[in-house]
Amino acid sequence: MKKAIKIILLVLVLLVLVFFLFVPQYIDRSKNKSTLKGPFEKISWYDSIPFIADLHCDALLWNRDLVKEHTYGHVDLPRMQKGNMAFQVFTIVSKVPSGINIEQNDDRSDQIGLLSFAQLQPPANWFSVKKRAIYQADALHDFAERSEGKFRVIKSKADLKTFLFDRAVDRTLSSGLLGLEGAHCLENDLSNLNEFYNAGIRYIGLAHFFDNEWAGSAHGMKKGGLTPKGHSLLKKMEEMGIAVDLAHSSQNTIEDVFKHFSGAILVSHTGVRGVCDNQRNLSDEQLIKIGERNGLVGVGLWETAVCGTDAASTAKTIKYVADKIGVEKVALGSDWDGAYEMHFDVTGTPLIVAELLKLGFSRDDIEKILGGNIRDFFLR
Repeated sequence: MKKAIKIILLVLVLLVLVFFLFVPQYIDRSKNKSTLKGPFEKISWYDSIPFIADLHCDALLWNRDLVKEHTYGHVDLPRMQKGNMAFQVFTIVSKVPSGINIEQNDDRSDQIGLLSFAQLQPPANWFSVKKRAIYQADALHDFAERSEGKFRVIKSKADLKTFLFDRAVDRTLSSGLLGLEGAHCLENDLSNLNEFYNAGIRYIGLAHFFDNEWAGSAHGMKKGGLTPKGHSLLKKMEEMGIAVDLAHSSQNTIEDVFKHFSGAILVSHTGVRGVCDNQRNLSDEQLIKIGERNGLVGVGLWETAVCGTDAASTAKTIKYVADKIGVEKVALGSDWDGAYEMHFDVTGTPLIVAELLKLGFSRDDIEKILGGNIRDFFLR
């Protein structure tokens, strides 16, 4: 009997070890695949582009050591260097309901809580979206500290200016900025905004896949606009210089932001209904208003955004946005590592250049789209 109990306990221990050692990585590998594998052909002047940037990546979600190069996922620091990626916005995902879709979700379930448990994060993270968010922000700062000076976190215009000066001398340098998907991370307490700002977060998406205490989501149950608390949040964000990300926001929320927010506006990762008609994407009317506000639209790489998964689909949407509101107001907003199978990882960015050239874009315009517009946005 004692021998049987020992065997059962041993099997249980082995199962626990297998779960914690292999399940999180398996999820990452299975969710963040690339159809094509590099190296990718580059046009002769690609590596001479001074500043390539992307507005949206969820790599911090996956407990992957970004200082090391991986054969799975879409972004890490060595692959950023290979792709001549100077600047990547790392967005923080803290809660995702089960069965997510672009039509309608409630906030009752929480897959990220289970993921944080599987990743052996501190127990407090299992039950707190705020602590998960800070944990991911801290991780990016840790990667910077361990990068031997090759990667830095941008928290101010002065940081960005210094980085631009240094990178002109050393093209192996790269940088990142933090964004937040969903104001639910504030846990219904506006004072928590200060902690997020101190952690380096410089733009906030008001809602993610569900409505929250501050604003309605395009995929929520009610899809309302700003709540009274949401108006207070906007005022505080404007005072602190935190930009609003309209990705995932309901139409009512977007309209409220246009009316009541005078700060910087962007859409970090999206498509447009004129190319790919679904409620995840921006209407022409919304596009034009963003353009009028001198905002920035990041075009995604995944199928729901551009009705395709190849570089040509993304380039087609970029052209549509540029034609509607100007080439200075469109950028890359990949959603790499966002639990989608992409056509390519960060090293495949040259494929987008090739497709933009086919559509008649000049080198000057391509350099704006690939990063110049993002640089100028964060320097304003």
